[in-house]
Amino acid sequence: MFTPTRIAVGAGLVAMSLNLCSGRNIATCDTSKNSAFVFIKPHANTNKAQHLVKRSFSSRGIKVLEEGELNAQQIDEGKLIDQHYYAIASKATLLQPKDLPVPAQKFQDTFGLTWENALNDGVVFNALDACKYWGITADELDKAWGPAKKVKFGGGFYCGLVTIPGKKPLYVFNGFFMSMRAKFVTPGTSIHYYVVEFDPAELSWSDFRGKVLGPTNPADAPADSLRGKILSDWNSLGLDYQPNVGDNGVHASASPFEGLAERTNWLKKDIQNDEFGSKLINAGVSVDTIKAWSVDPQVKGKSLFDSMEDMDADECIAKAVQLTR
Repeated sequence: MFTPTRIAVGAGLVAMSLNLCSGRNIATCDTSKNSAFVFIKPHANTNKAQHLVKRSFSSRGIKVLEEGELNAQQIDEGKLIDQHYYAIASKATLLQPKDLPVPAQKFQDTFGLTWENALNDGVVFNALDACKYWGITADELDKAWGPAKKVKFGGGFYCGLVTIPGKKPLYVFNGFFMSMRAKFVTPGTSIHYYVVEFDPAELSWSDFRGKVLGPTNPADAPADSLRGKILSDWNSLGLDYQPNVGDNGVHASASPFEGLAERTNWLKKDIQNDEFGSKLINAGVSVDTIKAWSVDPQVKGKSLFDSMEDMDADECIAKAVQLTR
């Protein structure tokens, strides 16, 4: 079924992408390759799973440009997983409550205490500091977070009045994140990462995610996708338990822009020296804008990452240029 509006928008982005090449050497205007950041999650990071991923990439014409291992200590000390989930983690581990955009009236309406008094009384903590203050684990906080009285201030932005037996109750931000984080920073765990490249003429970004990787819920994934195979073969791959929506085996960037953001975070790549990053800059998107967008802000009323999801590289560059206007 044709959707005229979507076709028009897509055509506009393609035309814009072609216009970006005007007046340049034709060699600089070749169709851009798609480049993604992929990692095997800690729960699935076994030698057999690594071999499965490499075989799958090879069979689909996906080239591995770089691969390696990042251990729990590196992830913890570098706050790599916190930056990866910035919208959630900024409230849970990276920022102090006084620096958060808390709607004071909504806080007071929910808890019967003014936001100013809560700050002055020293009873508001981010999740990381709450664990340290109470001397508890991420799992203990997660258990207490469930029944806590909570309020939602925005997407991925929650506050809860958390009670731990025998300890002073605290107002905690995004208490659920610590258990997510623990999976990546528990000593002895690690991720195995890949920087991959593929030709959009042979494999679109949408098919890379939907057919090669598979949907977020592995139960819905095609049998020959990575998440589908890890689900069906989890025992023989050496996993301790059956994958689920959260622990679904592998992560992959949702767009070329997200791939750039992930390479600069996890691998500390320089934007100017990254092939996709340099093309964005040459198209007129500033380094400062790229850095600001790398934490998925709202741009023109929509998540930046959502705006570019499943686009191939040239379309993604055109969309970025459009969003700067």
